[in-house]
Amino acid sequence: MELWYSEEHTPDVSLSIRIDRQVYTGESDFQKIDVFDTTEFGRMLTLDGAVMLTEKDEFIYHEMMVHVPMAANPDIRRVLVIGAGDGGVIRELVKYPYVEKIDLVEIDGQVVDVCRQYFPALTRGFDDPRVKLYFEDGVRFVRRCEEEYDLIIVDSTDPFGPGEGLSTREFYGSCYNAIRDNGILVNQHETPCYGKYAEVVFREHRKISKTFPVARVYQAHIPTYPSGHWLFGFASDGIEPINDRIEQWNELEIQTRYYNTELHRGCFALPNYVKDILEGC
Repeated sequence: MELWYSEEHTPDVSLSIRIDRQVYTGESDFQKIDVFDTTEFGRMLTLDGAVMLTEKDEFIYHEMMVHVPMAANPDIRRVLVIGAGDGGVIRELVKYPYVEKIDLVEIDGQVVDVCRQYFPALTRGFDDPRVKLYFEDGVRFVRRCEEEYDLIIVDSTDPFGPGEGLSTREFYGSCYNAIRDNGILVNQHETPCYGKYAEVVFREHRKISKTFPVARVYQAHIPTYPSGHWLFGFASDGIEPINDRIEQWNELEIQTRYYNTELHRGCFALPNYVKDILEGC
């Protein structure tokens, strides 16, 4: 008998992936957690029925969340990561020898436990001595911070359920207060392709634009995310994402599978239909 996992992206569109077996299923205090082995995408993590990552394409998302801001500001030393209990963002951050401090705030400790067990290659960065894990609400955590970080990465789920508080104007204001001079905020911005997601793109960018002097949007192609066309937000109190310092990143000789500095410059060139969505912000 064939087994298939299906995620509804809209009432008229679903993504279906053949699975070999279900490796894990459980319910935390916050969400349902499942791990599958799939024929095409390798091992896959889902939360509340939505694909969070697969072994085949997770590197695209995680590299674009980390290396874009790190290349834009080579002076980043202190980093706060909110969400990202799967470990992918941390794995990329610990590649930078000059980063001094990485704080990870994850509301659901069970996600970390599951990923440590079933995605060991993804979570190896948790063992770096610069990394400290906090299992608490990211909204409350960042509210206590004042000019403490050079970079904040918000790797949240969709802006409802456990991730709802990470998309408010108040939260973005707390992030602005928590960054130091030339600090950067990066978060995921959903897909512009489908109507309900495009509304989220507009709302999130509008809120960030009203908080940060610099607010830009960039993109990547992630096959297992809705539509495959995914957006990210880049916000700062002064640094533009494309600047003269980007090429310094190549001197670090960091190994990546997706990100490079040519792509960095190109990913901020948005299609007209995305510009139209953002136009009213």
